[in-house]
Amino acid sequence: MHDKTVAQLGAGLRNGEFSSVELTRAFLERIEKHDKTLNSFITVTPELALEQASAADARIKANEATPLTGIPFAHKDIFCTQGIRTSCGSKMLDNFISPYDATVVSQLKSAGIVTLGKTNMDEFAMGSSNETSYYGTVKNPWDTNAVPGGSSGGSAAAVAARLTPVASGTDTGGSIRQPAALCGITGLKPTYGRVSRYGMIAFASSLDQGGPMTRTAEDAAIVLNAMAGFDERDSTSIDKPVPDYSAHLNDSLEGLKIGLPKEYFDEGLDSAVGDAIDASIKEYQKLGAEIVEISLPNTHLAVPTYYVVAPAECSTNLSRFDGVRYGHRCDSPKNLEDLYKRSRGEGFGDEVKRRIMMGTYALSSGYYDAYYLKAQKIRRLISDDFRKAFEKIDLIAGPTAPSVAFNIGEKNEDPVSMYLSDIYTIAANLAGLPAISIPAGFVTDRPVGLQLIGNYFEEARLLGAAHQYQQVTDWHNHHPEGF
Repeated sequence: MHDKTVAQLGAGLRNGEFSSVELTRAFLERIEKHDKTLNSFITVTPELALEQASAADARIKANEATPLTGIPFAHKDIFCTQGIRTSCGSKMLDNFISPYDATVVSQLKSAGIVTLGKTNMDEFAMGSSNETSYYGTVKNPWDTNAVPGGSSGGSAAAVAARLTPVASGTDTGGSIRQPAALCGITGLKPTYGRVSRYGMIAFASSLDQGGPMTRTAEDAAIVLNAMAGFDERDSTSIDKPVPDYSAHLNDSLEGLKIGLPKEYFDEGLDSAVGDAIDASIKEYQKLGAEIVEISLPNTHLAVPTYYVVAPAECSTNLSRFDGVRYGHRCDSPKNLEDLYKRSRGEGFGDEVKRRIMMGTYALSSGYYDAYYLKAQKIRRLISDDFRKAFEKIDLIAGPTAPSVAFNIGEKNEDPVSMYLSDIYTIAANLAGLPAISIPAGFVTDRPVGLQLIGNYFEEARLLGAAHQYQQVTDWHNHHPEGF
């Protein structure tokens, strides 16, 4: 059962081939057997899962099921889950039990999913390798010497290893797509505002976006149908009707115009990864798509712009973690200043401290105009590049990451090199555009991801293009040996 997709599992449940309780037990057993190796989960919730599975079976029997009813699901530990620890991968929130559900969690609960637990992640979603977690590094199931990517590395590794058929993730600068690429799964970042951020612990509020991590584009469409929608509790949520993302998966790609930005195929791209992407583009040509070379001239400014905007917003958002209301509190503080300093010093890891310091500096008097304001102006130029491109084309294609998964510890002493892991994904966040990563081959037995970027609210077109590619290739069906 563990090797079936969400769509296949849903059909099996509705046809009575197995029950949700049986399915849930099978995945819980796999987590027990394999996660000691991978460290992809922070918290596992077997009692809750079996209780929800039993309720799902009753719902299916009463013909009240949705396509997700009874499907086991894992949440990235950045989503608040009522009565369950929500740690954000940090010592700061190690003892935090959320009193409420994030909107994404409550919507998926309403759809009937079964919560297996909470997945590991880079601390407060800050990282590209899942090595900054307070709970230890997650390992890539394709090669346990390699990182799974970040910050949603726990979700990516768990889906790739078949410990869950689907997981939630969040994407601030590529944190769904980059780990999806490095672990050989499908990861979708929707348009900014398409999925509610309420109850999703904030890193950078103008960039963060939740989305599904699955094996296939078809599965991602099914999950997005349940995740997307307007939420009046989220001031950045878009009040726009949610289409059926599964309705047009099989539409022809004849005449679809796909742009290839020349900036995505420069000397920073590993040549073997580039060859795999070229092969993928040829498949799209066979499917009837027209390939057009385009330019996104401000691409080289995306990384420096992001690393002003994101740390500035993180500095503001993380100021609430002060040892007073919730989270880690130091022992025997001498006074209020000591409480603040030691609680934050003990609770946050090195990468989080680094970004808080960068952000505070960029927002400080005398530097705000020079750094933060200028970064926001460049952000507009990056958005304008995409706007002009989409006047001529329908989708943009390119690599998700410049290389396959690197080894654990390889980039720990070079933060800038680590930041460049997201060089092809960051621009979509700065512009608020939807983007997806899908499996597109292997280099030295490690997966390669193909990224597709769409215009605003064109997730259906992205998912259709990804699904059509997955009908003529089988990269998404490969699974790591031993899992």
